[in-house]
Amino acid sequence: MSGRCPCSSGDTVDACCEPYLLGVASAPTAEKLMRSRFTAFALGDAAYLLESWHPDTAPAELELDPDQRWYRLDIVAADGGGLFDDTGTVEFRAHYKHPAGGGTMSEASRFVRVDGRWRYLDGVVSR
Repeated sequence: MSGRCPCSSGDTVDACCEPYLLGVASAPTAEKLMRSRFTAFALGDAAYLLESWHPDTAPAELELDPDQRWYRLDIVAADGGGLFDDTGTVEFRAHYKHPAGGGTMSEASRFVRVDGRWRYLDGVVSR
């Protein structure tokens, strides 16, 4: 992959989220996992989304809307989720376009470490 990373970090995708999506590295922080999950939504990578989900809360399957285009991520706040934490919360706004209209989804996502790797636990969505 090339070009700017969909997660809005400003880095190229190969220097940012690609190693996580390809499984050659694991996200070192909850925010990095959040960014990589947004990139997975933007690229339509349902397998990565399921793999990075906490096993207790992950759905059995995930079908993404191919008409919905995620194009910008804004990190609003982060609490914990660092290199030496076991839990963290990342609040974000994700911007999308869809043939039926565009919009923004806001969520406060909770992350936990499972076997040393960050996993998405759940989130509270506000629109």
